[in-house]
Amino acid sequence: MTSFDTSPPLNVWRALLALAVVFVMLATTGWTALRHQRGAAPLQASLSAWERGRIDGRRLPDPHSAPTRLARFFASLGEHQRAALARRYPLAVGNMNGAPVELRYHANRIALGQARTVERRRMRDSSLTPAGQQAAGRRMHRFAALMRQDRHILAFDPDGSGRVAEVFGDLRGAERVSVVVPGVDTDLLTFQRTHRKYAAPVGMARSLYAAERTARPATRTAVIAWADYTAPSGVGMDAATAMRAEVGAARLDALVRALPGEAPVSLFCHSYGSVVCGLAAHRLPGRVTDIAVAGSPGMRVEKASHLRTGARVWAMRDADDWVQEVPYLEVGGLGHGADPMSAGFGARVLSARGARGHSGYFEPGTESLANFAEIGVGAYDAVRCARGDDACRADLSGAAGARRA
Repeated sequence: MTSFDTSPPLNVWRALLALAVVFVMLATTGWTALRHQRGAAPLQASLSAWERGRIDGRRLPDPHSAPTRLARFFASLGEHQRAALARRYPLAVGNMNGAPVELRYHANRIALGQARTVERRRMRDSSLTPAGQQAAGRRMHRFAALMRQDRHILAFDPDGSGRVAEVFGDLRGAERVSVVVPGVDTDLLTFQRTHRKYAAPVGMARSLYAAERTARPATRTAVIAWADYTAPSGVGMDAATAMRAEVGAARLDALVRALPGEAPVSLFCHSYGSVVCGLAAHRLPGRVTDIAVAGSPGMRVEKASHLRTGARVWAMRDADDWVQEVPYLEVGGLGHGADPMSAGFGARVLSARGARGHSGYFEPGTESLANFAEIGVGAYDAVRCARGDDACRADLSGAAGARRA
């Protein structure tokens, strides 16, 4: 529970403000719920089949085993055996932390092809409404785009509104890895956009990858567009609580722990994605060196030190970002705590000059993107602080990388 100022008028004002936010949310958006469920979940069906399966007489390991154990299992197989498992259990292999990344890409391409076939049939299903058939068509085209040979899909789940993660660059050979964690209204259909493309995960990650290569061409980098959690739909009750973020935090931790190699990892968390990163911070492995938030409604703590992480914590917000109007408090599970931009929070405050609003932080040419790129490649002395001073660059040498007690 958040600790409040002892002044009664301030307490009353904050409580009334929180209640007002609740009533507005209920009146305008209501309680959100998962939609588009269609029968048994395909991923769970694939995992169940894996649990009953064998390869050349050998029992398959528990798909929820530690990534190191699963990595050893796949390393013990021949190329044809691994390919056979990807064909038989594409969704299970494609989402399995510990499976080789190239095998996951291959398995997810198979799974996307199967999901595309399902949606193509649904486009012609007379039992569906015209709107349902159109939705199936949109999903079918999205699956077709994702399964192109030049795309590297690290995770894919077609169930409900869907989850997906895509890699830009060579993940196995990277010297630095960046993960983009998006916020509300992120799903399979909004994973990539033509209009306002830098407000969608694919556009964010591509833009960051290009900026990192410009910032330090000799550094091998990889960027993951990570929409592999069920984000809130709209700025409603789900977005005002941590329910979706708690599940997302566990999934984010699992992703990082399964990444190949030992390259440092930076997290770039936008909007509600910063709630996910805040809840994940204390459990993340020590290879996570930086957590940068943009347009954050809060990280579920009152101070950066309460995140219990050895990572550097950075924050930025454009002057025109509407998120600064939300009440930065937490009452009865509603709200996400203190403003990461406030002096008392203790984050390193970065310039977001040029970002323009809540969704412009990854736009090319902005200082926000340039700052993200410098952090992503480890060029901390080049970041631009929000107030035109050097405050955000103070004591950088020993600020991160410490293992937790």
